[in-house]
Formats: sequence, structure tokens, C-alpha cells
Amino acid sequence: MRDAALEKAIGSVGGVRALARSLGISQPAISSWKRVPADRVLSVEATTGISRSDLRPDIYPDPGQTGTADPSDIAVPQALDEIDEARARECELIGTLLWRAPTAETLAALRGLHGDASPLGMAHLALAEAADEATPESLRDEFFELFIGVGRGELLPYASYYLTGFLHERPLALVREDMGALGLARDERAGEPEDHMAVLLDIMAKLIRGEVAADGIDAERFFARHIEPWGERFFADLEVAKASKFYKAVGRLGGLFLSIETQAARLPA
Repeated sequence: MRDAALEKAIGSVGGVRALARSLGISQPAISSWKRVPADRVLSVEATTGISRSDLRPDIYPDPGQTGTADPSDIAVPQALDEIDEARARECELIGTLLWRAPTAETLAALRGLHGDASPLGMAHLALAEAADEATPESLRDEFFELFIGVGRGELLPYASYYLTGFLHERPLALVREDMGALGLARDERAGEPEDHMAVLLDIMAKLIRGEVAADGIDAERFFARHIEPWGERFFADLEVAKASKFYKAVGRLGGLFLSIETQAARLPA
């Protein structure tokens, strides 16, 4: 029997099929869930607007709750630096928007984004404003024009294409090599090659959080090998693409985030 929070998440997007489509996973996989798996909590939160503390209070306890509990009943995640957690969440946010057109629930969550006077903070505010002006219907059309199209979309968000001019080339093989070492496998039903920017950002988030690991592969190496050589060019193209309206803000945010990651990687250890 599913827990109440999972039922609420499914209902918020119109059913199991709709949630599976939004997350890019199979419908039977979600049907088998009793509660949201730990590695899917943040994606479900971004897609449905249901908070992580509601979805998995054992992992993300509500800081406003009081009282005591038996420590053996609580799954305590590995401590993560506040900046690293912010990096992982940024990866997931941008990746989610590149993987599927935002739903009404996702738009509602985006409208609540906060920012500050920093370039990245201003990009968050611009994304919130773009979400306020968009509708799920307009975004389905925009997403189709940008990434799917009749024959092909305006942009191809794949490492192979940006680095070689063709799909399914050596950059894809290198991603698969590292995924194999990390114990990650492609969902054959996803319909996208693994060098899609959304997939790479999802893996980055997992590496930052320590959810996957392998000798010689950490978040910095993965970024340098698979994202840095082409990522900023892709987001620059997304920002100025003919079909981009809402996605101009996504392109701006993605480009700024990758620029920060690149600059941080070049700092002395």
C-alpha cells in the first residue's frame, strides 16, 4: 500500500502515468513504489510541488517539528556541505526542466523561487518571473519546438552533437563508460541517449551528494570530462534560440551555474 504522501504526489499530476512521464521513468516502476525512493525525492518534489519533508520525513525531517524520536527509526543522510547541497539542487532543477516540459505543479514551485543581488540569484528571480508568465500548454509547445520538433528540434542537448557534430559518437561512449563504473544503467524506456544534458546533471547531483561513487570518478572529474567542454555553449544557444521564451531564463540560469562550476574547478586546491 502506498503511503499518503506518494498518493498525494501522484494525484497532483493526474496519475501514475503522468508522474512517470514527468520523471522520465516507467509506469510499472512507479506502480511498484510503496513510498518515494530516496534517489527520487528531489525530482518528485520539483515535479509535483510536494515537499521533501512530506515525501520522506525519515530523510528530510521538517526543521519545524519538535519532540524526540528513536534514532534507530531515522535514516540519517551523510552530512553534506551547504554549498554542495545547493550545487546538487541546482543540477536537479536545471536537469528537470531540460528533461520534460514543466507541469502546472512544477510551475507553481518555480514561482516560489527566491533570489538575491548575485547573478545566480537574479537568474533565479528571472526564472520565477518566466514561470509566472507561462502555462503548461505554452510550455509543451515550446519544449516540442526546442527539443523534439518535426524531424528534430531547434536544439540537440547531447554531448556527442556539440563535440562532434553527430549523435551517438565517442562522447556518449565515454559517458556510458563512467556510468558503468558508477553502477548506473540507462532506462531503455527513457528514449534518450545518456549524453543528454539532463542525464549528465542528474549524475552530477548524485556524485556531489555521494549517492554514487567509483575510483577515479568524482563530481569535479565528471564535470570536466562530460559537461564543461560543451555545456556553456549549449545554454548560450538555449538562451537565444528562436523558440525560447520561458527557456531563455533556463538558458541563462544554466550558463551561469556552469560558469561558476568551471571557475570553482580552476581554483587552487
